[in-house]
Amino acid sequence: MTRARLGLIVNPIAGIGGRVGLKGSDDPDLVRRARSLGGQPVAPDRAVATLRFLAGCPDVDLVTVAGPMGGEAAVAAGLRFEALPHVAGRPSTADDTRIAARLAADAGVDLLLFVGGDGTAADLLGLDLPILGVPAGVKMYSAVFATGPRAATVVAGAFLGQRPEQRWTEPREVLDVDEAAMRRDERAVRLLGVLQVPRATGGLQSLKTTGLADERIALASLAAAVTARLKTGHLVILGPGTTTAAIAVQLGVAHTLLGVDVAEILPDGTAHSIALDASEEILLEAVAGRPATIVLSPTGGQGFLLGRGNQQVSARVLAAVGLERLLVAATPSKLAALAGRPLLVDTGDEAIDAALAGYRRVVTGPGSESVVAVAPA
Repeated sequence: MTRARLGLIVNPIAGIGGRVGLKGSDDPDLVRRARSLGGQPVAPDRAVATLRFLAGCPDVDLVTVAGPMGGEAAVAAGLRFEALPHVAGRPSTADDTRIAARLAADAGVDLLLFVGGDGTAADLLGLDLPILGVPAGVKMYSAVFATGPRAATVVAGAFLGQRPEQRWTEPREVLDVDEAAMRRDERAVRLLGVLQVPRATGGLQSLKTTGLADERIALASLAAAVTARLKTGHLVILGPGTTTAAIAVQLGVAHTLLGVDVAEILPDGTAHSIALDASEEILLEAVAGRPATIVLSPTGGQGFLLGRGNQQVSARVLAAVGLERLLVAATPSKLAALAGRPLLVDTGDEAIDAALAGYRRVVTGPGSESVVAVAPA
């Protein structure tokens, strides 16, 4: 069979706003602010990890752009590549992504792999070729991503290992969130279009749901159950989402719907806010020498517990607090929507992800728990 050709595009700044709590990197001014706060993009390391897994596919030729949009990752992974005739700016732009994608299509790639987030996926709309995303952004609501670098190479390898007439694809949605609205703590999600993604029985991220049926009663009940488990004198780190928002209401503290907050449980059982919309560094400072509980709820429809919209709760933060102090909460309908799929963790630290894997109790209401599988993405 003819050797397969895999295109690669890396968005070098993807994910830079995650751990510093800036919720995205679509705005150049935001990128500069993220850098000033010590933010680091995650896409380059994700690209290298993906390509190292890809080294096990010897019948695949890599086609990419020299430099930070792909070539540097290929060199770091020890792979040769065919360079596309484009010199990207530093930093690269959405136009660089679009130009590189068109050149990759003209070069006859059988599959285009991109490393980035929802904004990068949106830049690829209109291309008539199979596309697969390696998640490296902050939000990643779209359904065009593999669940992680290893899963991406499994899906890509299986797709490219088929004869051309057997490489089946399916249209999957590209969503994007208005980042300016997110920073105002508002949610504005829109469907931008679809990309053709390799059909696979596993390894692909589900579409992020933006709300199930009205669950106000179930959420209030769940919030009461969670707050009853919190210890006085401890800090509580509340992840993003409507579930943790209900817990914040029960505690009587402010909450950032799309951010990570810290509160303290006082001796009388009441609580007060310590930090709102906290970055990784603020979380680390807050929990230094203090007992704390991290309260998270998986993303609706996708099942991501860590690594989607809550990168501030990093491997370092988890290690500082202790994995045993992670409390997972979800309504029964949210778990049912996963249809038996495991909760996914994608911290970027393989050791932490492995330690979290297995089975975990999920609080679903007063006196009610479910035991749910947890797996690395």
